[in-house]
Amino acid sequence: MSTPHVASEVGPLQTVLLHRPGTELKRLTPRNSDQLLFDAIPWVDRAQDEHDAFADTLRSRGVEVLLLHDLLVETLGDPRARAAATHSGVDERRLGTEIADTLRSHLSSVDDSTLARTLIAGMTFEELPAAEGQSLVRRMHHAHDFVIDPLPNLLFTRDSSVWVGNRVAVTALAMPARRRESTLTDLVYAYHPRFSHSARAYGAHSAPVEGGDVLLLAPGVAAIGVGERTSPAGAESLARSMFADDLAHTVLAVPIAQTRASMHLDTVCTMVDRDTVVMYPAVQDTLTAYSLQPAGDGIKVSGPEPFLETAAEAMGIDRLRVIDTGLDPVTAEREQWEDGNNTLAVSPGVVVAYERNVETNARLEEAGIEVLRITGSELGSGRGGPRCMSSPIIREGLQGSGSGTLHV
Repeated sequence: MSTPHVASEVGPLQTVLLHRPGTELKRLTPRNSDQLLFDAIPWVDRAQDEHDAFADTLRSRGVEVLLLHDLLVETLGDPRARAAATHSGVDERRLGTEIADTLRSHLSSVDDSTLARTLIAGMTFEELPAAEGQSLVRRMHHAHDFVIDPLPNLLFTRDSSVWVGNRVAVTALAMPARRRESTLTDLVYAYHPRFSHSARAYGAHSAPVEGGDVLLLAPGVAAIGVGERTSPAGAESLARSMFADDLAHTVLAVPIAQTRASMHLDTVCTMVDRDTVVMYPAVQDTLTAYSLQPAGDGIKVSGPEPFLETAAEAMGIDRLRVIDTGLDPVTAEREQWEDGNNTLAVSPGVVVAYERNVETNARLEEAGIEVLRITGSELGSGRGGPRCMSSPIIREGLQGSGSGTLHV
């Protein structure tokens, strides 16, 4: 079994972590979808079909696909993991002692598969077994209120863990609806036999960082978006960790607009080749970066300077080649919203993208990029594309390097 290692965005992908959507998506209603960060109520069966096709597309290119639910079930075979998982699902401050005890007892009694499914899909008061005596907490909640909140955004495995070199950073997610995702990911990396010797970078208890904001531009060079989901403190914490472990010589902190449309850096820019990005044209001339580099026991911060120029210099190339999202401003805005920028590189110059972004995909192909199209009409209801839905665990190293000068 190969050792986990990721040093770039485009090195040939060997192993990736996905999460097949399940019952947690069926918990979404018009009443709670905003709180759970979904813009629409997905057709779950179709979303599962789309995700299966996504996984099959990756397998057809020789990629090993690991599914988070399966890994979690296997992890729960370790009594330490099971105890930690049970503890993570019980919020005693919200439920009170009596209901919390009832919930702990129930979770302790179910098998590993049921426990994994419950921690992901959540549980309502109606589904919680009755206990003796009266409970104000139970009386004052609706039967369909959650005892354990569902995790519909677990679909976007990119955000809760990032491999940097041979270390995994289990991240701190900013939004309340997503914070428990890191707990489950952390359990897998702590107790699953496959990852028992994996080293850590950063840590889930540090300041907020989400994986969608972390781009490994080249070996030794990373960009971290700072905006709605990743704080300056989080970016600096991850950068310091990378420097301390000799995983990077330059980290670029890239301020991005704090809006739903640009929640992560990979919603406006992703790499599609060694020296090529697909980027939302509305931000190309305004995107800047602070350059962070190690300096003794501390760091040196310079900038901000234009992102594209700063990134190319750090990568040691003449210029980043830029492929615009869309064809005109209106199309660009539409396709950026529909995750046209959010591509997953399978290898240099080969990417997975949603088929609906017709103009962006055409521009990619005109620039020599092979596009593996997948359907995402239901998967995209949570605002995430192929990159969001995947957490690379093993990528092969890049052989050679290029320098681009063309703006497509």
